[in-house]
Amino acid sequence: MEPGFSAHGFDEDKAVDAGGGNAQISGTREGRKPIVSDAFLAVVNPAAGGGRCAKLVGPALERLRAGGIRLDVVETRGPGDATELTRDAYRRGRRKFLAVGGDGTSYEIVNGLFPEAEGGDRPSLAFLPLGTGNSFLRDFSDRGVEFAAEALLEGRSQACDVLRMKHKGGVIHYINLLSMGFAADVAAFRARHLQRYGHLGYFLAIFTCLARLNRRPFPLRVEGQSELDSRRCLFLTFNNSKFTGGTMMIAPQAEVNDGLIEYVRWGAIGRLGLIGNLHTLYDGTHVKHPLAERQAVRCVEFALEQPVDVMVDGEVLTLHCESLDVLPSALNVMV
Repeated sequence: MEPGFSAHGFDEDKAVDAGGGNAQISGTREGRKPIVSDAFLAVVNPAAGGGRCAKLVGPALERLRAGGIRLDVVETRGPGDATELTRDAYRRGRRKFLAVGGDGTSYEIVNGLFPEAEGGDRPSLAFLPLGTGNSFLRDFSDRGVEFAAEALLEGRSQACDVLRMKHKGGVIHYINLLSMGFAADVAAFRARHLQRYGHLGYFLAIFTCLARLNRRPFPLRVEGQSELDSRRCLFLTFNNSKFTGGTMMIAPQAEVNDGLIEYVRWGAIGRLGLIGNLHTLYDGTHVKHPLAERQAVRCVEFALEQPVDVMVDGEVLTLHCESLDVLPSALNVMV
């Protein structure tokens, strides 16, 4: 990481431009009109990928600069920083952002853009996937950093829906998926007890949750239904894109710009049935299982009695969910 790239530096209206010098960023303080910058604001999470991002980010950014991409760079110091930096930058006129990290970094940036961007100019989001999980980009390529860099250098972009979850504590936005049940149980157990074990911790969490296998209802009503669905299930996922965990095709029919939520439900399958069908989660054929079902819907209403653990774009949260809907084509993604 180059010196001077810090969250605090940006908060004082300073950033480093593509030429390496300090560039003043005009904002809305004291009545100033925001000035739209043509440069991408690269929001770097140096801790992503267990510190891998910090080691690789320098050469990756220099490649983009050498290709003519103008960049200003800020660095996060902890959870929530990317959201605050992005929100402040959008208010000051920034419309182009580069997520440097994993799915969690992109998730924070999206929540810095929305809800404010709902009534304003459509922002653009590019990616440098240097984190542990990079599931969203998997819909477009399995070439990771190389593909993402090419998309930026060639100026490729397309519209992308943003999903909006309202809960009793507020609202969150996401572009990948939100899961309840088994997938969220695994993610939550790993985050709370096994984070330091890396990928091994993920497999240990799977086996622990298999042993417990808490199949339970998450009462909800999807668009067009008059009755609540309170059936027990293994998991529910509400998807904008296809993949989770990097390679697991949880929603094979999801499209990022169709204006719909791809809702996938797997019923109360037993342990042996789940073990025997785990491989189908990686090629998307699990949706053909007799206990599985999918729908493409515009909205979902929840009737939960209490908060539940959810896994959203790789992050674990505990939310009392109320409703889910779509902001069609609210974001441009560079892919």
